[in-house]
Amino acid sequence: AANISGYSSEDTMGHHLVKEFITEDFRAFVQEVLDKALQGHETANFQFPLVTKGGTRVEVLLNATSRRDAEGRVIGVVGIGQDITARIAQEQEYARVIDTANAPIFGVNLRGEVTVWNKCAADVTSFGRGEVMGRHLVREFISSDFRILVQDVFDKAFKGEETANFEFPIITKTSTRIHILLNATPRRDEFGHIIGVVGIGQDITARIAQEQEYSKLIETANAPIFGVDINGLVTVWNKCAAKISGYSSEDTMGRHLVNEFITADFRASVQEVLDKALRGQEDSNFAFPLVTKDGRRLEILLNATSRRDP
Repeated sequence: AANISGYSSEDTMGHHLVKEFITEDFRAFVQEVLDKALQGHETANFQFPLVTKGGTRVEVLLNATSRRDAEGRVIGVVGIGQDITARIAQEQEYARVIDTANAPIFGVNLRGEVTVWNKCAADVTSFGRGEVMGRHLVREFISSDFRILVQDVFDKAFKGEETANFEFPIITKTSTRIHILLNATPRRDEFGHIIGVVGIGQDITARIAQEQEYSKLIETANAPIFGVDINGLVTVWNKCAAKISGYSSEDTMGRHLVNEFITADFRASVQEVLDKALRGQEDSNFAFPLVTKDGRRLEILLNATSRRDP
């Protein structure tokens, strides 16, 4: 106590702790804790600032315990403290980093109420911090079609399970939808207990709009365009492909392109082209026959391009 405060034992003995060594804004609070201990009610993990001899503030985490005589009567209070000044400074730095981050970051407590809302979150939603603090994030700021899904992610985080790259829309102050890609991480206290969730997000609204534009261009292109996943199952089949083949998008989705729509004599060579593209080796001007719904052969000149995720 002497080391962290700068006051020796001789400097403090007989002096009033609260009136002389506690900052004015905390005196009533600290006195209340001491009064409770004098009545036999102990207080654990009580945080308050202690004024040092040099006039600085030291943040102390205190356990206030009743001191008793041999007959069990309360004769005073013993406070066993911990200097958490460095930890407080670290938390303040952490809070500053969160607040100035170029990504929307928000946090909720175990009741789902907003406890963290940084500047970027305020910018993308137009809701200021004061407008959201204490309000229920899922019920009030998530569109109704996504509430169950988002709540499920938070519930998992409350159990210690993190979720990465979870996409959901958040409602802005102007009632528009902003698409967020989120990493949800449990938030813990100094004892490791989960006290909420921190979500670090990315505004992908522009990317979603770009993808939708991309899909529209593919769908309306004057060339047959199709896509397959890594298993060779159809995932894209545009209007032109439907028109020339006679197969609608619904007819082809999820079916194996090579096995079901390519003539037997070309299946091995087409599969080889697709396999190369799946390894990142693109192919251009590859000719092969496509079987139409009425059994005709269409000669197609193909550019096979690898399709990649974000």
